[in-house]
Amino acid sequence: MSVVLAQSSRQPVSGTRSLQVTRLEPTIGAEISGIDLSQPITPARRDELRALLLEHKVIFFRDQPIDTAQQIAFAQQFGELYEHPTTQQNDTSKPHAHLIQAQDARKLYGPRTSGRWHTDTSWLLQPTLGAILRAVDLPEIGGDTLWTDTAAVYQGLPDDLREEIDSLYVVHDFKKSLDQVGFDYPILAHPLVRTHPENGVDSLFINFSQNPSVIGWEPERSKQLVARLLLEVSKPEYQVRFKWSKNAIAFWDNRSTLHYPVYNYGDYPRRMERVLIGYNDIPHRVRKSQPTA
Repeated sequence: MSVVLAQSSRQPVSGTRSLQVTRLEPTIGAEISGIDLSQPITPARRDELRALLLEHKVIFFRDQPIDTAQQIAFAQQFGELYEHPTTQQNDTSKPHAHLIQAQDARKLYGPRTSGRWHTDTSWLLQPTLGAILRAVDLPEIGGDTLWTDTAAVYQGLPDDLREEIDSLYVVHDFKKSLDQVGFDYPILAHPLVRTHPENGVDSLFINFSQNPSVIGWEPERSKQLVARLLLEVSKPEYQVRFKWSKNAIAFWDNRSTLHYPVYNYGDYPRRMERVLIGYNDIPHRVRKSQPTA
């Protein structure tokens, strides 16, 4: 399928050249060019990229031949980095760069695994802001990643379903994996509808890879709701699909997206490096005041 992409550009900031922004879908996803991520960025350029991240939820950069240290340096511009307890490192001297490889998923979920819609570190009291993922070793074809706009999903729900879920809490259970590495952490429940701490937009906050269940509901009723929400999240209308290429990078907001890795490339040892950016927000729902008559 061919897609015609609309091109736009942003005005130069503080004497830097303009970024070129290619919007990929109406509410989610943009490719950014006109920047060299191997070089330090100015505070103004950092702020511009952060604004683009908030606007598009996930932004992509192609043809960026950077190494692990440069990836870490770029990520550090956006916050304190988070070292994940269960992931391996390609370079143990750089613990914030997590090795994301296909064989780990196959080990965890079986040899014929398929992707799961999830958001990183939702099991934490203060989940990470987002992640920067760099392609290291790609199959010749396949291995795409999809992101879904969880605010658009929430807004697209029928009014009665939105009302039903507005005050619910859902479990994020990563304990089995944490126990395997001796990392003691309780199982948490977060609001099913989360208010974004920077733009105030409400969105779904659920991790389908972490045994989600609704607090206070009978198991069968909870299972039915989770299945219904998974159907909504899986609608292409809310998604962007990224075809990886050599030296491509994705930067996404964990607070407004879920993502899904596609395992359609056999036993190829696809490898990526991910850097997580920490954040100090505990997911919560901000109740909007009703207008008075």
